[in-house]
Amino acid sequence: MSQRQVLQVFEQYQKSRTQFVQSIAELATRPQNIETLQNAGVMSLLRPLLLDVVPTIQQTAALALGRLANYNDDLAEAVVKGDILPQLVYSLAEQNRFYKKAAAFVLRAVAKHSPELAQAVVDCGALDALVISLEEFDPGVKEAAAWALGYIARHNGDLSQAVVDAGAVPLLVLCVQEPEVALKRIAASSLSDIAKHSPELAQTVVDAGAIAHLAQMILNPDAKLKRHVFSALSQIAKHSVDLAEMVVEAEIFPAVLGCLKDPDEYVKKNVATLMREITKHTPELSQLIVNAGGVAAVIDYVGDCRGHVRLPGIMMLGYVAAHSENLAMAVIVSKGVPQLAICLSEEQEEHIKSATAWAFGQIGRHTPEHARVIAVANVLPKLLMLYMDTESSEDLQVKAKKALKSILQKCTYLPALEPLLHEAPSNILKHVVCQFSKVLPHDSKARRLFVTSGGLKKVQEIKAEPGTALREYISAINNCYPEEIVRYYSPGYSETLLDRVDKYQPV
Repeated sequence: MSQRQVLQVFEQYQKSRTQFVQSIAELATRPQNIETLQNAGVMSLLRPLLLDVVPTIQQTAALALGRLANYNDDLAEAVVKGDILPQLVYSLAEQNRFYKKAAAFVLRAVAKHSPELAQAVVDCGALDALVISLEEFDPGVKEAAAWALGYIARHNGDLSQAVVDAGAVPLLVLCVQEPEVALKRIAASSLSDIAKHSPELAQTVVDAGAIAHLAQMILNPDAKLKRHVFSALSQIAKHSVDLAEMVVEAEIFPAVLGCLKDPDEYVKKNVATLMREITKHTPELSQLIVNAGGVAAVIDYVGDCRGHVRLPGIMMLGYVAAHSENLAMAVIVSKGVPQLAICLSEEQEEHIKSATAWAFGQIGRHTPEHARVIAVANVLPKLLMLYMDTESSEDLQVKAKKALKSILQKCTYLPALEPLLHEAPSNILKHVVCQFSKVLPHDSKARRLFVTSGGLKKVQEIKAEPGTALREYISAINNCYPEEIVRYYSPGYSETLLDRVDKYQPV
């Protein structure tokens, strides 16, 4: 065999290998092919090609493995068991930028599925190699490495701490400052994934100077970047008062309020989440957001959105109102109650209804004035209906009941309370009757109206055990009226009168 023929054989072998890995990489993009490829033992066929002498074959083999591992945790597990990870980690340090991107993609695809698989990636020494890749000149390599680090960190605090210990955070903060938008996005996302687990991890992100650089990008035109920026700031602010104050001190308010009207619903939702995470901590932080126009902006946002996007806005209003009667009044003055009432009627998701019921409880629990606003908006019958509905989840029933009780204990607006006399179960009824027993002794007009509307008659029909609080409240109401009026409206009185007619002997 001549030298030319030998070379032709080698060329043909190389073409076959190239064609094979390209075909597998292409087939792996379509979900319907995955099971067939898995059953054909494709993993064991790709593994030796990671060590091929031809760089393009190595890269394409890594790409194919990444696509397969990305598909489900069984295939990711096969990558781990096939002892492929150490080879990829070695290649991250040695090979060209195209291979590095493909190798980082495989590590990310494996790590994303579960903490156990992410731990396997860590155990094979991937963190040091990925952190070194963050210092590469090529932005695509940095992006692939940052993405893999974020997928490892997102699972739990221990994995996130491992990423921090490898020295990733300062380099991710540098990546946020790079000109490439795609790199900025992934770096911000990874910082968010690290910060979310604990105050200590969030503090590490803050200490690296992340807040100032994230704050500079809140008005960037790129929607995906803004999503990750607001998510990262939220994950920092949620942990403690100090961290929330650091985010506020970056002077992002009132500039961020405009983003509540962003066309991208995830940008809007993440801004509302950030405001929720800040306001929940203290009255002072809530007041700062109120002063910036934040409550009115969030009420408009809740009105413009539907479904899960509404939830952080609803909760933010509840947190603001919970702190003090003045802050609750700020929610009322900005027309928050009618908007929340619309949410309670419109929303189908039970957890959103639960949050809305909770928010009403926080607004109405302060003074009779606060409670009256909620009563006038006809919210009390809706809360009662949600509490009594057997289809409601346990959480919704608990939240509705708690909100009802806290509002009723302050409500002195009797026209709104009276319908509840006819519908409420005994555990709610006692709070309703209690309010009548407080108001009627001091209001003659209310006493007359209570008789003519049928309220007094209804109270006489309530069966209350002697010695109970409910019996005491009923007695207090009855003491507001002449004895013959109380008797007249008591059950069975008409029969008593008829008996007297029967027994009466005319003179």
